[in-house]
Amino acid sequence: MPFMFRMRLAARRLTTALLLCSPPALCGGCAYDDAAAVTGPIKASAASTATDADLRAKADQLSARYDAAPGDKAVSIDFAGLLRKLKRYDQAVAVMQSAAVKAPKDLDVLGAYGKALADDGQLEQAAAVLANSYTPDSPNWSDMSAQAYVADRLGDHAEAQRLYQSALKIAPGDPTVLNNLGLSYALSKQLKKAEETLREASAQGAGDERIRANLALVLSLEGKFGEAERISQQDMPPTAAAANVAAIRAMLAQPNSWRQIETTEIKRGKDQKANAAFGRSSPNSSG
Repeated sequence: MPFMFRMRLAARRLTTALLLCSPPALCGGCAYDDAAAVTGPIKASAASTATDADLRAKADQLSARYDAAPGDKAVSIDFAGLLRKLKRYDQAVAVMQSAAVKAPKDLDVLGAYGKALADDGQLEQAAAVLANSYTPDSPNWSDMSAQAYVADRLGDHAEAQRLYQSALKIAPGDPTVLNNLGLSYALSKQLKKAEETLREASAQGAGDERIRANLALVLSLEGKFGEAERISQQDMPPTAAAANVAAIRAMLAQPNSWRQIETTEIKRGKDQKANAAFGRSSPNSSG
């Protein structure tokens, strides 16, 4: 692969991961289960092995149940979760909006509605809905984590970090929350904290190559290229790991590289649909 192409690819991966492009597509009280991205925010539940055909078939079944009982809480949440997995985000929003009209104070409904809005890129509205999806007497770490993701997308990294830390008090050591907190630290240039947090996430979620990819990225940003390469070699051939690290190293040597990343993060955080790449793959969502 030509070096310049590798460099452009590494630049896209770098900005994608730092943008947290993948929204927490979650449903009800569940946690991240999105598996679409190579790096970036990830979800807590295991990635589904269902094919798109399986998901579409199940969505058709739920659609019939939903048509028979529009606004029903359980059916709406399940149906919206499948629609998000199929990346039909606007339809998921419509389903949960109807449920929220019927049950405007139901915390589970509000959580699923807020996550659907985040998937669809309606970040300001998602933030407002998620803020009302839990209470001090009924905290929900999944909704807090989703709200934190939205705050990062809107550029409020301090608030995102506060929310992630609150989620960790309820779900201590959760690797997906730690992963996303580490990326939030990276976005705010707190690279030492980002490294420490992603190392903890990697230890808790040792089987997740996306966490290792994020840790390798942060190590590269710190100039620890040798260690970044060794970590990358756990999931790719040595030559590919070396090429990726070399491309990131070359990109970081360019003038104003951090400024370009920040500018892109702010623009895409406001304008781009939540499930753009994390390389977000976004993640696939479920709830």
